Amino acid sequence: MRLVPAALTAWVVTAAGITWPVGAVLAAVCAVVGLGWAALARWCGAGRPVLRTTAVAVIGAALIGAGFALAAAMRADAVRDHPVARQIGAVATVTVTPGEDPRPLGSGRLLFRGTLAELNGAEMTGSVVVFAPITGFGDLMAGQPARFKARISRPARHDLTVGVLNATGEPVLGRASPLQRAARAVRTRFAAAARDVLPADQAAILPGLVLGDTSTVSAGTTAQFRTAGLTHLTAVSGANVTIVCGAVLLSAGVIGPRIAVGLAGVALMAFVVVVQPSASVLRAALMGAIALVAIVSARRRQTIPVLAATVLGLLILTPQLAVDAGFALSVSATAALVVLAPGWSARLIARGWPRPLAEAVCIALAAQLVTAPLVAAISGRFSVISVIANVAVAVVIPPITVLGTAAAAVCWLWAPAAGLLIRFTGPELWWLLNVASVAAEIPGAAVPVPSGAAGVATVGGVTLVVVLLWRWVSRRRGSSSARRGRIVW
Repeated sequence: MRLVPAALTAWVVTAAGITWPVGAVLAAVCAVVGLGWAALARWCGAGRPVLRTTAVAVIGAALIGAGFALAAAMRADAVRDHPVARQIGAVATVTVTPGEDPRPLGSGRLLFRGTLAELNGAEMTGSVVVFAPITGFGDLMAGQPARFKARISRPARHDLTVGVLNATGEPVLGRASPLQRAARAVRTRFAAAARDVLPADQAAILPGLVLGDTSTVSAGTTAQFRTAGLTHLTAVSGANVTIVCGAVLLSAGVIGPRIAVGLAGVALMAFVVVVQPSASVLRAALMGAIALVAIVSARRRQTIPVLAATVLGLLILTPQLAVDAGFALSVSATAALVVLAPGWSARLIARGWPRPLAEAVCIALAAQLVTAPLVAAISGRFSVISVIANVAVAVVIPPITVLGTAAAAVCWLWAPAAGLLIRFTGPELWWLLNVASVAAEIPGAAVPVPSGAAGVATVGGVTLVVVLLWRWVSRRRGSSSARRGRIVW
């Protein structure tokens, strides 16, 4: 558990060092704290094991924090001194390799993130955000280099992005790798197979649920899912990875545990490639793998240290995740899944609840409690109906994910089989869409709350008060029952 304060410290100093020019100051503060605790433990630690144990955790967190703070300061300085920063307001010829397929924004525009390869003929590197017209860029795919003219502007967010490019010319498209082209073909054929066998609304939402492709989802459906608190289902998350790999591991009784684990690893890698190995997908894959290990190994006490180590590793590889809301949502939801939900469901099962219902309710409730403040900060709204809606659809998400993933796997070789598997998702998709529609129409289903830090404080404070009141009422009921039992005895 000593890794937990180290991971939190690394996260905080990295986010602060990226957002403000305070990395060097934070590194100095961490160094002073570490040296102070080391001196305190040396002078006063004899015969005080608690102090020595605490000192180890604090010193370790301080050392790691100092290192991450210096790294964040160096990366932030590199962004500020980047050659692109000297071209703000100018038009330049650039070559960019997208890290994801472009997302339509409406009005004939699209958006994608990518890596800069060239600037006016000079080799360059750096993360950029590109706004471009659909004309000429509509067929661009992840991993496919594009050369075009663009007006350079300053990034609106501090996330180690070196510039925002507004494309002004017709692009010259390169060629993506064979693996990326194959993944694109799988996504395209899967979407086409869904359109052939499902109604329009179901065919539009299925690629989002299985592969995170929401390009064909209507604005009305998106609004309904947001109000009902179901938006997380249309983004690739750790839940997708857990369901897919868990389904493969169910074959362990037939083919043996070692082969099943190997197949689960292959399925995980194939899933990441097909969905697109962007930073968010890799983060979701790791979080899902952690949750899966906790479930199949029944060693939940080890999961939090593993989660903390994963956070440290991800922040080393992609420090911009420190200021990514999706990363915070994934980590907090994974922690809730392995820390809060098991104990709550065990209590409900002891009171006579069916295990599937108890686990579904507790997973949805735990995820809602820990992520609600962050969702409120992002969207400025709080879904009152979220827990009920998530419990209502919990039973249909695994079959949709498993059948959809299997269909995506076979659509490349055997389209009729893929169509048959997709047909079996029809009733589940109908139920999901109707739950979202009914939940969104309930008066007061989502209430406006402050966004930003005020939203975190407001929703987090209310959530804390509700949890404390619930625990107080539960203890009162338990003590009253105990007193009545003694009186009867």
